[in-house]
Amino acid sequence: MITIDLNRMGIRPGDRILDMGCGPGRHVCAACAHPDVIVVGADVSVGDLYEAKEKIDAHAAFGGPMNGEWDLAGADITALPFSDISFDHVICSEVMEHIVDEKKAASELIRILKPGGTLAISVPRYLPERICWALSEKYHDTAGGHVRIYKKERIMELFGSMGMTGFSFHYAHGIHSPYWWLKCLVGPENETSRCTSLYHRFLVWDIMKKPMLTRALDRLLTPAIGKSMVFYFKKTN
Repeated sequence: MITIDLNRMGIRPGDRILDMGCGPGRHVCAACAHPDVIVVGADVSVGDLYEAKEKIDAHAAFGGPMNGEWDLAGADITALPFSDISFDHVICSEVMEHIVDEKKAASELIRILKPGGTLAISVPRYLPERICWALSEKYHDTAGGHVRIYKKERIMELFGSMGMTGFSFHYAHGIHSPYWWLKCLVGPENETSRCTSLYHRFLVWDIMKKPMLTRALDRLLTPAIGKSMVFYFKKTN
């Protein structure tokens, strides 16, 4: 499931890209489709890094486009182990809502970005997320869970106050919000619910096959209930 529209980031051959909070590596694979790039997937979870390696290797083995080089690294977003101005582009998808010290995290993402570079941030959208919190306390009140619900203005102010200029914005994943509402209704840890199992199979089918019907449905629902907000910033100095 690709949340960030990499085409908006102006990626060029030779660029260095960081995917901070890479999870299973979906954006690493997508970024490596660009020619001659160097992509680093970083995450604080060792388990996620192992999963990312397996999935990236499988993606390449089954013919997925891998035109760039990639590597993985363990990293805490509030203390990144990278030099100043060392990346042309930074991706940070569905991470900031987990971080207590959001200002430190934001400053670290900006520190490693080159002047003129782009930063793509995605976080859960306010209304779908608020519904999840209302339906289930366990959805967010767990170790490593979500610590806040963002509104668009808060992200714009947070990164704008640090000298970043927003240049694009969109919502994403309209058909995913109902899945999370169902999951919260039956319990986030409930692995036996038939309704959530069937919906999950539907989402996997959509991701793998991209049929016209579900793509049209997603475009219809995304402006109203898209699960994620996606922001694009440029570092001006």
